[in-house]
Amino acid sequence: MSHSALLPGVLAVDAGNSKTDLALVGADGTVLATARGGGFQPQHTGPAAAVAALAPLVDDLARQAGTTWRPGGRPLTDHVSACLANADLPVEEQQLHEAIAGYGWAPSVHVANDTFGLLRAGTDGPLGVAVVCGAGINCVGLRPDGRTARWPALGRLTGDWGGGGGLAEEAMWHAARAEDGRGPATLLSPMIGAHFGLAGANAVAEAMHLGRLDPARLHEVSRVLFAAGGAGDPTALDLIDRQADEVARLAVVALTRLDLLEQPVPVVLGGGVLASRQPLLLDNLTARLAADAPLAEPRVVVAPPVLGAALLGLDHLGAAPAAHRRLREAYPTARPIAA
Repeated sequence: MSHSALLPGVLAVDAGNSKTDLALVGADGTVLATARGGGFQPQHTGPAAAVAALAPLVDDLARQAGTTWRPGGRPLTDHVSACLANADLPVEEQQLHEAIAGYGWAPSVHVANDTFGLLRAGTDGPLGVAVVCGAGINCVGLRPDGRTARWPALGRLTGDWGGGGGLAEEAMWHAARAEDGRGPATLLSPMIGAHFGLAGANAVAEAMHLGRLDPARLHEVSRVLFAAGGAGDPTALDLIDRQADEVARLAVVALTRLDLLEQPVPVVLGGGVLASRQPLLLDNLTARLAADAPLAEPRVVVAPPVLGAALLGLDHLGAAPAAHRRLREAYPTARPIAA
């Protein structure tokens, strides 16, 4: 039987470049409803349009939970905890906060970059560093006293390199040059072609350019890159090595900025590229951390990132430890895995 809002708890949002996950979580940590939508890219659509795309998903959560919540009526729940990709600058966080607050889903709203959600999913408190390597790459660090380390994370314009999208583009670049003689031979060209059922990397590029192949599939090339590395291809191995260096470099700089190099600190690793636990990448990365930050404790989070947003929401409500445990138990992969 339906009931009217308010449902005590948290509306948790994890909005990534390729997909968006929402969860309605009770104050006791029970997952009441979940929903999934497409990518969240306010830098292209504008904050208002990006948040508007969340509204049908929130409506779906309300229906699943049996509530009659309506816009302009009572709030749906106590708090919105939104960890959002592309909320990289304070002005972007503020714009997204205002857009979300305008819907009235909850009387309080907190917006943070999605990397903070990853950090919370992989730790039990406000101490640690998180590096996300998914479609792109980003890093945050946090101390219990509230000090943070952050990056603009606007891509190559702000010094970033890698992530699934970046690795795919680099692999295509090397493969194309190998094909036409401008670069050394590499397995990447024939392997990329075979993955898409085409002659080679240039044929793949042409098909994407002409619309015969969905450009959104470019990220699949990163998987081909690791396969080529596994086959011993020097070009692929160089790119994987560089990615390991970038991830380790971000983590070490964050630890240094926060004066955390001299104590054991979790370094949480997540996003599709890291969560796939490719040994060529993780073994390289952990060796670099062992050398440059020997007290760091690398761990991989493979749980849905919305878990971190929900945990932050329970923190905001002052929920009991049992609520946090119950929430983690709802996600079988919730506990971090030692890297």
